[in-house]
Amino acid sequence: MNPILETIHLSKLYGNERGLRDISLHIEEGDVYGLLGPNGAGKTTFLKLITGLIRADQGEVHLFGAHIAEQFEQGMQHVGCMIESADFHDFLTAQQYLQLVARFYPNVHGKRIDELLEIVGLHHVRKEKIRGYSTGMKQKLALAAALLPEPKFVILDEPTNGLDIEGTVMFRKVIKQLSDEKGTTFLISSHMIHELEQLCNRVGIIVQGQLKREGYVSDLLQNNQSLEQFYMDELQLGKEGYAHA
Repeated sequence: MNPILETIHLSKLYGNERGLRDISLHIEEGDVYGLLGPNGAGKTTFLKLITGLIRADQGEVHLFGAHIAEQFEQGMQHVGCMIESADFHDFLTAQQYLQLVARFYPNVHGKRIDELLEIVGLHHVRKEKIRGYSTGMKQKLALAAALLPEPKFVILDEPTNGLDIEGTVMFRKVIKQLSDEKGTTFLISSHMIHELEQLCNRVGIIVQGQLKREGYVSDLLQNNQSLEQFYMDELQLGKEGYAHA
């Protein structure tokens, strides 16, 4: 069986020499995969590459077995994503925005929009203009948009930015429910390492554009008190010239 996502020697370098170097990883059906790394390590670049928002210098990306450089629509048809800061038409209401997004997908009805607005806690403000929303409210709306077509694979970039405690709990509940009940696969880039420890079965650590370490959370924690401790130890090893084979 093909993995949901497979990258093969994926590289993208910018003029400042930052970017990604030779990233090969795979994500299987049902995985909740956490992507960790310091600011500027290349996490968002990786997410943009696998969704076709930018082109790789070299390497391949396969989604659901489709090479996205050649079969983009086939690869992306079951993918929902939320990458970088949410950008909206501020003159629309939340309900109107999701209705607009729904037009890009077949068989997304008003009932689904109402259901998601309720799930993310925006149903009571669905008719208010987005320009009046807080950062956290916009994050909730972006999450609703990513989940709108009931995707099999969801890619989330710092999804808890701006969320209050209630919103963070909602996010965790939604991910767990979709993963456990529908087998939805997730790739989550986040600095909220405690959240990833609770949610993810696998994690990868990107440092200076390279995938330094990845594995099952249960295995990585065998000799560590927490995922945070493991992550900090890996960063320290990286500073000392550590390289993972």
